[in-house]
Amino acid sequence: MCGAIERWLRRASQPAHAHNLQKGHPVSIDVYSSAETSSPTTPSVVKLGAHIGARIDGIRLGGDLDPATVELVRNAILEHKVVFFRDQGHLDDDTQYEFAQLLGTPTTPHPTVTSRGTKTLAIDSEYGKANSWHTDVTFVDRIPKASILRAITLPEYGGTTTWASTTAAYAALPTPLKHLVENLWAVHTNRYDYAAASARTAADEKTREYRAEFESTYFETVHPVVRIHPETGERTLLLGHFVKQFVGLGSKESQAIFSLLQDRVTTLEFTTRWNWTVGDVAIWDNRATQHYAVADYDDQYRRLNRITLAGDVPVDVHGERSRSITGDAEHYSVIEG
Repeated sequence: MCGAIERWLRRASQPAHAHNLQKGHPVSIDVYSSAETSSPTTPSVVKLGAHIGARIDGIRLGGDLDPATVELVRNAILEHKVVFFRDQGHLDDDTQYEFAQLLGTPTTPHPTVTSRGTKTLAIDSEYGKANSWHTDVTFVDRIPKASILRAITLPEYGGTTTWASTTAAYAALPTPLKHLVENLWAVHTNRYDYAAASARTAADEKTREYRAEFESTYFETVHPVVRIHPETGERTLLLGHFVKQFVGLGSKESQAIFSLLQDRVTTLEFTTRWNWTVGDVAIWDNRATQHYAVADYDDQYRRLNRITLAGDVPVDVHGERSRSITGDAEHYSVIEG
């Protein structure tokens, strides 16, 4: 008798679908996440580091976002320099572009690489790997203000991207170094960048073809090493591996100063690293960051699609603007403001 009661109690304590499982019946189980049960979902900004990086939850990106949500995203970018969104697999090139238009005026995909689409630039490992620190497209006078990158195909391991705050790097400089860099200008070109040496000697035909297109029109621009951010007023270092040399200095002195400043920018405390999953989106303030796509995934395939937004011509602490020496970027981008 006692055994029968115990069996009945165990059976009564099981959920209804457990009885069906025991009988071999089909089961329908409703599972709700906290995001699905809250209506509407409230966007939240989760800070990832003291100086740079935040994740924004509760937003489905697209061209139909309301103005308040767009303003939240815009302010988060300005404050945190780079923001990340998970689970945006619904986006395609068109809807990524429509969303980008809410944040600014999209540029054409690239000043020289024009054969790979009209809306997005494929960051495609078959055509080389940007395995070094840089700010996007600094070889033109009108540097993009922001980049929007969407993960499409990823390797099974590796392939992360790291961003650094050039604002935090400037703020941490000793006063004598600040005085030096505030009066320093650098020459940026598209024939002296992170990919040049490896691409020119590459055995892979696609990489050589990409490099030839990348250099098909020569650009050379002189930028201040310290620029004033047009929206926040912050001072930020403008460097990266499109820098050829500093104005008025020889190659030896230029390399020494460049290495000194780049080491400051890439101090680990000023960085954040993102481990991608398919459907992720990253948006960064290109006026206040550098980034580095880590080529640690062997021969696996990796592709992300990028849209850049039109920016202004940088201005130094004395009010002097960057100067284009060679090449006209009017076809690439309008000048914001």
